[in-house]
Amino acid sequence: MNYLDFEKPIHELETKIEELRQLDVGDNRVLAPEIKRLEAKVEELRGTIYANLTRWQRVQLARHPDRPYTLDYIYKMTERFMELHGDRAFSDDKAIVGGMGTIDGRSVMIIGQQKGRDTKSRQYRNFGMPNPDGYRKALRLMKLAEKFGIPVITLVDTPGAFPGLEAEERGQGEAIARNLREMAVLRVPLITIIIGEGASGGALGIGMGNEVYMMENTWYSVISPESCSSILWKTWDYKEQAADALKLTAEDLTELGIIDGIIREPKGGAHRDHDAAAAAVRKQIVESMDRLGKLSAGELVDQRIAKYSAMGHFITV
Repeated sequence: MNYLDFEKPIHELETKIEELRQLDVGDNRVLAPEIKRLEAKVEELRGTIYANLTRWQRVQLARHPDRPYTLDYIYKMTERFMELHGDRAFSDDKAIVGGMGTIDGRSVMIIGQQKGRDTKSRQYRNFGMPNPDGYRKALRLMKLAEKFGIPVITLVDTPGAFPGLEAEERGQGEAIARNLREMAVLRVPLITIIIGEGASGGALGIGMGNEVYMMENTWYSVISPESCSSILWKTWDYKEQAADALKLTAEDLTELGIIDGIIREPKGGAHRDHDAAAAAVRKQIVESMDRLGKLSAGELVDQRIAKYSAMGHFITV
């Protein structure tokens, strides 16, 4: 288990508990009361720390290396899943995965960004940063779902669309813009859940849902705190102040009316209990499908357009 800086007090206590469990004193009842006391202290400390997280600390949790990724959720939530590949134009972008599956006995199309856990897999997945081919693959799968009247679920977890020269040459901006246009009028339920990082157009390129939810320890913003800091202050040193200014947490975006709700995570974060995190996401998906399934194709489109048209405030002078 990896621990973040603000989790060090928890790490120290858990290490001490493990050391006590390893001691051979002949009678386990001797150490049991002390172990029990320390376990209660860990729970109390965990509750205190996670009830008072800063925005930057939530950004750190969203990037936790042990956090479940898209495929982890897919395999834990679905009864069956068949991954589909390729954009039918250039390549199969490994940073975006998608395919057909069943949740609660109902067919769904699930699409999401996928990160890697070690150097080799991170390179293979391009650190979760899609190329234009990935967004075109995602759109192909959405249109396939629309053809058969199947709800679309998108799981967002990306530090942004890939900014490389080759991505721009192949039309990165056009691919994201086309996805936004097509998602706006998709004639099936579209449910989006931010499961980790939700950065800029890279996130929005698969995230224009009828309903949008964020997991408790995730972020969703036009720019990352580090990039914002580098633009405003010419250094990354002010990333914490940038995170506060961006108002990028689930609580912030609920207050601003950008998302429809927050999916609570297991105490200590989703990385502490993948099964519980997946169960919470699955529960929300089922509830949303029940609700959106009552709307006609035209009503789904009208609701989605009205939702995004109502965002933001402006004055005409």
